[in-house]
Amino acid sequence: MRKTVFNLILVFGISLSMTSCYTYTMTVGKGSQTGVEYKKMNHYLIYGLAPISTSDAKEMAGGAEDYEVTIKHTFVDGLLNAITFGIYTPTTTIVRK
Repeated sequence: MRKTVFNLILVFGISLSMTSCYTYTMTVGKGSQTGVEYKKMNHYLIYGLAPISTSDAKEMAGGAEDYEVTIKHTFVDGLLNAITFGIYTPTTTIVRK
């Protein structure tokens, strides 16, 4: 019983320490001016090799000339990746106007 609890704590600790391992940010024009934020998930299969559905940052910006795009793995994205053993690998796109 004691060993099982220790193993669960160890697995939980390792999973928390491995979150947010990928972030890519790019600035278009002067960058974010108003701070308005839009989020959309991107869906991939097999560790990101086969895209199913990806977001369009220009469309999410709604015609704005100045905005910032961030693509990252959130905790939920990493959790879904871990649960499916890498078969389903989502990312999140955030556009700030």
